[in-house]
Amino acid sequence: MKAIATGLATSLLFICLLTTSCSHYSLGTEGKLTFTSIYIEPVGNKSSLKQAQAIVSEQLRSAFEKDGRVTLVNSPQAADVTLTVTLTRFHRDVSAVRETDTGLASKFTLTLDSVCALSDNRTHSVLFQNRHVSVEASSFTDNGIPALVGPGDQQQSEYNTLPILAQELADKVSHVVLDVW
Repeated sequence: MKAIATGLATSLLFICLLTTSCSHYSLGTEGKLTFTSIYIEPVGNKSSLKQAQAIVSEQLRSAFEKDGRVTLVNSPQAADVTLTVTLTRFHRDVSAVRETDTGLASKFTLTLDSVCALSDNRTHSVLFQNRHVSVEASSFTDNGIPALVGPGDQQQSEYNTLPILAQELADKVSHVVLDVW
């Protein structure tokens, strides 16, 4: 009987400590944004990856919607701030070569660079400009089969990797804008 009472007292003490230690915890950051609405301009593109413009624009809007700290609006006049993103460079570097022919790549590292600017529409001031954001992803040309004969399909592989690059870029840009700096 005494063992049951001791176990019960220990359990109650543990529950009390657990609930009081978590009472001051809050999810998220304590920093407050100076704006509540954002207009995202269509992505500009100075890179060689012409098809990236639409998908990066879509992923940017999706990243801000998922975050939920600001409201997306459809015009700069209705927004507190305007975000401008321009893709500046796309390049590939050979990361691995084929076992059977070292002159052929089996894996590329794709890099997509951009610059961002955020301006306050209320005060007509620039909050930041020329902020560089870069992302990388791997592209496999041999479908993961090292003994594949032939050149592989680099173009299709890069096309398949583009949504990954776009999503990673959108996530990074949203953190640059929304994380209190």
